[in-house]
Amino acid sequence: MPISKRLLLGLGLATFIMESVVIQPALAADKVSLFKVITTRDEIVIGISEGDLAQIEGQNAGGVAKMLVAKGSMSVWQYAVRKNAGGDLEQSPLHKIGLIASDSLRVEPYATPLKVLPIDESKK
Repeated sequence: MPISKRLLLGLGLATFIMESVVIQPALAADKVSLFKVITTRDEIVIGISEGDLAQIEGQNAGGVAKMLVAKGSMSVWQYAVRKNAGGDLEQSPLHKIGLIASDSLRVEPYATPLKVLPIDESKK
């Protein structure tokens, strides 16, 4: 049974509108930039929200390193890979940690192909 072009167009438009309504709140959430912090002992991945990163000079790894050295310490969210309910891997905030400046510290941007979850400030 052939589907009319109008019906197909209508279904496509309805799907697009529904996706826009569902996706908009997700896009409104604060995006998170990931950085890898490396010391002589270990390395961790941290996440800084777009709002917090806007307050850092340069809004990049160099700015994060400068801020850490200037302040001596800072609180950030540690990120880790986990499986979501559907079984897909994603980068998720693990817990809030304190970073202390040290001479053997390096901060670099961290790129991931995984979905990065926003920081939930209510879990502080």
